[in-house]
Amino acid sequence: MKKILFIIVVFLLVVQPVYGEEKNLLAPSAKSAILIEVSTGEVLYEFNSHEKLAPASMTKMMSLLLIMEALENGSIKYEDMVTASKNASDMGGSQILLEEGEKMSVDDLLKGITIASGNDAVVAMAETIGGSEANFVNMMNKKANELGLKDTHFQNSHGLDEENHYSSAYDMAMIARELVKHEKILEYSSIYETYLRTGTDRQTWLVNTNKLVRFKEGVDGLKTGYTGDSGYCLTATMKKDNMRVIAVAMGEPSSTTRNSEVSSMLDYAFSQYGIQKLLSKDSVIDKITLEKSKQESVEVIPKEEVSLLYRKMSEKIVPTYEISYHKINSKIEKGEVIGTLTIKDDSKVLRKVDLTVKETVRKANILDLFLKYGKDIITGNISFQ
Repeated sequence: MKKILFIIVVFLLVVQPVYGEEKNLLAPSAKSAILIEVSTGEVLYEFNSHEKLAPASMTKMMSLLLIMEALENGSIKYEDMVTASKNASDMGGSQILLEEGEKMSVDDLLKGITIASGNDAVVAMAETIGGSEANFVNMMNKKANELGLKDTHFQNSHGLDEENHYSSAYDMAMIARELVKHEKILEYSSIYETYLRTGTDRQTWLVNTNKLVRFKEGVDGLKTGYTGDSGYCLTATMKKDNMRVIAVAMGEPSSTTRNSEVSSMLDYAFSQYGIQKLLSKDSVIDKITLEKSKQESVEVIPKEEVSLLYRKMSEKIVPTYEISYHKINSKIEKGEVIGTLTIKDDSKVLRKVDLTVKETVRKANILDLFLKYGKDIITGNISFQ
């Protein structure tokens, strides 16, 4: 009887999509769960994924996203020294034991946040970027709105239980998806153990709270969480065979169950799905002729890499492409959207992707036009009026 039941469950998982299930087949002990493929954003599995729950230290993924954006826009640097405030040093929960007035580099604080889930470390960074933690939390909520997240509201940067501080498995997955676009963060979240304050009498050993980083090949992040209200939570990301997925489980009864069920979700993704890469950011889609520009022509490329998700039991898709352009000006900046690439499977629209130019196009002056079309202008065969 047990064998028959096992076969039925496996059949359901293999043949049918497993999102919107009445029963949580992949993470049965979790209050909510979701599994997504990163490049397409497609949901592979979900259960109660929009239920508002305490996110615990998974909150730090939004803090890390703002930190990575600040690093990339140059407002802070990895080597910058941050001075810990009393507010940061007084934080409870997981800590890296910052003392008031202690100076630590952004690089080391990132290790403290991603590896040890240091509440003191994330508050120190929040105050550095936002001027105060309260202002930084406003930035977090603004970013959540920009990402279209409807199940999230933050009251702090660290995730300790607080009234009106909540998120959902879906929103956590979307934040994680945005965060892993900053690939540098994975260099931190994939470290299993390291040290801070090396060579001092306060040398601190950090061990990653995400044990899957060590014990499951391909897992390189992302964030654990636990409080009394939240139970055990985990957002894990794994890359294999050119595909990256994110699994989120919230409200698990123990860290062992949490790790086991998230691991099962990841295994399901890679056993059932694959990625069909269609276009890179450098793929030349078209070449357009330019009349009033310095260049005679310019190559057209997609603004983003294009991949399609497919079920391994199905045939790969053979797509068709349609290009539509906006009005083409004589001056075009690289990255400027000039049209849309529509990708279809028969008549079904699979993706729409913005198009741009491979290099910046400059408007031609009178001398440029004369050098380019001198003979035709003299003979009257062409006019630019």
